[in-house]
Amino acid sequence: MDLGKKIRQMRNQKGLTQEELADRCELTKGYISQLENNVNSPSIATLTDILSALGSNLSEFFREEAEEKITFSKEEFFEKDSDGVLWKWLIPNAQKNMMEPVLVELAEGVSTSEDIPHEGEEFGYVLEGRVAVVLGAKQYICRKGEAFYYPAAKPHCIRNKGKGKAKFLWISTPPNF
Repeated sequence: MDLGKKIRQMRNQKGLTQEELADRCELTKGYISQLENNVNSPSIATLTDILSALGSNLSEFFREEAEEKITFSKEEFFEKDSDGVLWKWLIPNAQKNMMEPVLVELAEGVSTSEDIPHEGEEFGYVLEGRVAVVLGAKQYICRKGEAFYYPAAKPHCIRNKGKGKAKFLWISTPPNF
């Protein structure tokens, strides 16, 4: 970790000059400059004072935040083909997230297995074909370019009701697939 760079960055975010920070910590402008240029290293007590003046503390200062992955390529998708249903998990390890997007392809006449009632909501957007969203004893038809959205409090599944395959993006919150 580059201590000096991080102190300079925090000071700049607070809109303080080196002299202003030095005054708040009873240090000299030269000392702050040396710290920011990694010419000098502060004692724990001095670093604590500087961080306090910057509205932080040792714990926050040394916490390394892992950069979260934002984009995913086709090579990272996980696929499972089972009895005419092709599942493509688009986000690896999405179970740890608030929602789980899955691209689903259903062969003609095939449906997903019935999902038991659970907490959460589900959303889908039909990319190809025509599907029936089955909620309890009712079913709702959804065509290419249309979307569905429902609370997952009833038994539910999706059936391909068209000729050829059906393809849709299905998002569950919390993750359930």
